[in-house]
Amino acid sequence: MTMPELVIASSPTDAGIGCWDLHTGAEHLRYRTCSSPSHGLTCVGGRFLASSQLRETKSSSGSILYWSWNKPQVEVKSFPAEPINPLVSNSEGTYIAGGGASGEIYLWQVATGKLLKKWHAHYRAVTCLLFNDDQSLLISGSEDGSVRVWSLIMVFDDLLRGKARQPYEFSFSEHSLKVTDVVIGYGGANAIIVSASEDRTCKVWSLSRGKLLRNIVFPSIIDAIALDPGEDVFYAGGRDGKIYIAALNAVADPNNNYGLHILGFLSEQSKAITCLALSTDGSLLISGSEDGMVRVWNTKNHNITRIFRHAKGPINNVVVVRQSSLMSNRGTVNSQMPSVKRHGVSLPPPLEKCANSADENDYKAVIGPRIDPDRSVEASYISIQSLSNQILELQRQGSSAAAEMEIERLKLGRSRSMQMIQQWETKFQSLHQFCVTELLDGEKAGNA
Repeated sequence: MTMPELVIASSPTDAGIGCWDLHTGAEHLRYRTCSSPSHGLTCVGGRFLASSQLRETKSSSGSILYWSWNKPQVEVKSFPAEPINPLVSNSEGTYIAGGGASGEIYLWQVATGKLLKKWHAHYRAVTCLLFNDDQSLLISGSEDGSVRVWSLIMVFDDLLRGKARQPYEFSFSEHSLKVTDVVIGYGGANAIIVSASEDRTCKVWSLSRGKLLRNIVFPSIIDAIALDPGEDVFYAGGRDGKIYIAALNAVADPNNNYGLHILGFLSEQSKAITCLALSTDGSLLISGSEDGMVRVWNTKNHNITRIFRHAKGPINNVVVVRQSSLMSNRGTVNSQMPSVKRHGVSLPPPLEKCANSADENDYKAVIGPRIDPDRSVEASYISIQSLSNQILELQRQGSSAAAEMEIERLKLGRSRSMQMIQQWETKFQSLHQFCVTELLDGEKAGNA
């Protein structure tokens, strides 16, 4: 049975947020008043939508807005210290990270709105942000052409950061122009990263070795990428209106007309492709375009199965949300924390503009890991232990937040297990089909 999923799309013009059922095409609420930058739209733990906003004037510092699922109007407004471009939430919806125009990265606690940390991450504006699958790393891309990998525990641990040669795990700087998109696969610290840039290349990086694995040159500038769950291919949306299919583990014909490692492309003569997303099982590819259309493609036969029309203006963000997660989490936040209530729906308070040093120190005391100096522990994995320590500390204090965090962690674990099962089933079917084809071809050759 197919899991219900929603497609959520936004625009840089004040055209609101469109929301549709991916499989039936039914339109849900249209959320008003949203002018989001690229990568500025996120679903926070399935509970509500959040989006950074383009500046109305040069003197404006920008804003971050929240919408609950059952109301089209903005319910919570935050005004950070500077304009925020990319905005991302971790899977549990406990933290929100934002990338600033100055190159700063901000990390807030959702339940309280506290600014937990900010640090100078890049020399120019941050263009994209994402967490890895185990939530221990934060990956950022920038207008300076670099992609950097940040260990969350190193971000918070001043002692650990002071001992390190640099504040980040890796800094990939082979792109010559602005980084437009970054995606990451499964596997924690052993995952691959794919980055796109205005230099017309996509680069594949090894997170475990910190090295470039593959460089793919495209006929057009690539603004959006999506990684197939099986990690055999990835999709790259170009400014020429084509969605290129690039090989990772799949075999590419070196004599094709598209370029090395490019298998082909999808196209319907649209304007530039600005954003891409995949359904949970990878069977449907969703693309947003400058023509204001959201197209749904079948990844097996490459046909368009559905088209959604946004109110007006180009599309620059597309997010796919599993409907079961948002229904189960709708309107639920930690009851121990301050919140904004509208018509029975509870949302977290606005995000802080500046950090409170006392609050920040209290937070560090909770999450700080107990490291044995005689035992070497890889920094990338310490943050998971830190989050577990935080839950234990909250349990000792009798806080209901601990129970909620534990439930969210179990839900996330189950979701990851289901996704891994689907990936293995897909790989098995592909391998089975390959073996059958090879066997039949061998028999035909033998009979001939």
